[in-house]
Amino acid sequence: MKTRRLIISTLLGLVFGFVCYGFASGGQNEISTLLALNIILGRTLIGVAIGISRFTLKHWSLHGIVMGLVFSIPAGLGAMLGPENPEFSHTMLMTSTIVMGMIYGFLIELITSVAFKARQ
Repeated sequence: MKTRRLIISTLLGLVFGFVCYGFASGGQNEISTLLALNIILGRTLIGVAIGISRFTLKHWSLHGIVMGLVFSIPAGLGAMLGPENPEFSHTMLMTSTIVMGMIYGFLIELITSVAFKARQ
């Protein structure tokens, strides 16, 4: 395992976790502390998964997207359990959670592999 890659991708996951929390808390409803931790740690988990993954896909970008998808599905399904929100339906919340996870996975992999040259 490449320790440098793991550290970079984990820190990027943490950064994107706070970015995601910032987007989520921008609405009218207040975000609970547990939900904030769930958002931040969920995105950090994507970074850890990217850092330790040994799946060889055709391109680094596909690797980040797939990791973001896989590790965002539980959070997306969990989003459907919350109370109905007039701004977002359950389906929209689940879809946006998963799609944003794929975007964050892509960005983590992009910065890790291309900018820092810490390839798999």
